Amino acid sequence: MLTIGAFARASRLSPKALRLYDELELLRPARVDPGTGYRYYAAEQLEQARLVAWLRRLGMPLARIRRVCALEPGPAAREIGAYWAGVEAETAARRDLAAFLVDHLSPSPGKDTSMLELRYSALSDTGLVREANQDSVHAGARVLAVADGCGPNGAPASTAAVRALTFLDDEPLSAGGVLNLLEDAVEGAARAVAGLGPAAGGASDGDGTGSTLTALVWTGSQLALVHIGDSRAYVLRDGGLFRITHDHTVVQSMIDEGRLTPEEATAHPRRAMLLKALGSPADVPDLRLQDVRPGDRYLLCSDGLSTVVPEEGIERLLTSAPDPDTAVRALVAAANEAGGPDNVSCVVADVVEATDRPSGLRFA
Repeated sequence: MLTIGAFARASRLSPKALRLYDELELLRPARVDPGTGYRYYAAEQLEQARLVAWLRRLGMPLARIRRVCALEPGPAAREIGAYWAGVEAETAARRDLAAFLVDHLSPSPGKDTSMLELRYSALSDTGLVREANQDSVHAGARVLAVADGCGPNGAPASTAAVRALTFLDDEPLSAGGVLNLLEDAVEGAARAVAGLGPAAGGASDGDGTGSTLTALVWTGSQLALVHIGDSRAYVLRDGGLFRITHDHTVVQSMIDEGRLTPEEATAHPRRAMLLKALGSPADVPDLRLQDVRPGDRYLLCSDGLSTVVPEEGIERLLTSAPDPDTAVRALVAAANEAGGPDNVSCVVADVVEATDRPSGLRFA
């Protein structure tokens, strides 16, 4: 038998990694001392340990490595080949995302955005399963927002979260000061939600009261983004759909750590568990400015859309819809056609050259 230190040196895996792989039932020690808990490994386990190390160097998530290690050599080789084909496809998608981010973050001296405005529409629907709608939406001249309440006072919580921002529709805003105004508004939203009952807190599964909030505030030249929870914001630009928010969920953290694949996350029993939500003082939202271009189409949505309609379906519907009102109707219909298991809410806004026509607005 080899001690964990000797086995780590022979396999080129750290003792910390070996302990993690033991916890994940990926590489169990041959023996554990019942008195000290010290791990011992057999020499014949070195081949599996080296395979794990090689697969980690490929970037394969731990959950998929577990599958590969359980297979015979032939099927394992095919699984690795399928994984790498997926990596190459994802690399192409990431290349597009990298190009988007380079453009988004690059200074654009001389770019005139003073004559841009938003055309927008909003729609919220109870869905086909839930008895009540705990989502709230708002689309105005400056503020676009989606909130998804959770817990016994979920509907009032999402309403309070959105209403705390709507006063910004009537405020003179500048790109330089909008984040400070938005931060104050979100603090007010958090206090309003917290006043409705015990907070959902971190890793909420709905036992306490809370709300997600994803909102964009228009300054006339940029959009200020605030985001907390698992509602989402996307931008459709140059024919490609890009998500500009990051879910604050247990499964997203597991994806980030390589413990789950995105495909596995869709069926995970804790997929709806939030790490952050409005209503808990310790949960700080994401805040940042978003550059815009004429022709951009933005989507805010609750997870009632994103968990049942795949991103390629969302992209297709956003691309084909001639205007925001048609887009929100099509997106909500798609969620309901997929079973409508949750409330579904969408806000779609187009960045267009300014005209004298009034902006379109629709609620349901």
